[in-house]
Amino acid sequence: MRWWPPNLRNEAEMEAYMYFDRNIRGLPKKPDGSIDTLSPGFVDNDVDAFRHAYVSGVFAREYSENIANIFGVMNEWSSSASPAGGANMDLWNNAVGRKLGLKASNNQDLLELVKKALTEGELIISLDDPRKFTGPLPTIPSGHNSVIVLKEDGRGVNEYFYDFATSRVITRVEFVSEITQGRYPGYAVRRVNGVDYPLSKRDKDPSNNLG
Repeated sequence: MRWWPPNLRNEAEMEAYMYFDRNIRGLPKKPDGSIDTLSPGFVDNDVDAFRHAYVSGVFAREYSENIANIFGVMNEWSSSASPAGGANMDLWNNAVGRKLGLKASNNQDLLELVKKALTEGELIISLDDPRKFTGPLPTIPSGHNSVIVLKEDGRGVNEYFYDFATSRVITRVEFVSEITQGRYPGYAVRRVNGVDYPLSKRDKDPSNNLG
């Protein structure tokens, strides 16, 4: 599935690098002519800022602004590559990308908007930049409430879900089945017009809600 989060991220990263290479400045290449992302020069600079903004924008377009924020923050938590200050830079650029993703009519439009943001200095491209990210950090789903709605079908029905505890996509039918088997104690099933739908059990935390 193209929109499975790891697949979407990998595809968006390569789209960002290819656009950057063609339209902003050349990137290091392998002998076969493909972009060598393992070469020095891809971290904490302009290409890094461009990639973060574009990938975050793609996630916002494909899923939602909140889901893009969650995945962006989780990426920072799981990464040990960036030196001190790198997380601030990445979170800032992710936020710019989410904003642009909601404006863009398609991914090509998003690439152009991110280039414009880079050119006009809206992105942070250096660890020496004094600007600080002060935006909201999302609650990461965990424990008995580790599942979020990933995508709706054409009718607006929650059809695909993502379990952060197992890092897997679950269809509505699969989720309902596993709830009824007791594998997801934080969720329940409601039947509407003969169709079963998963829902969060009520508690005092408003973040524990499938949406």
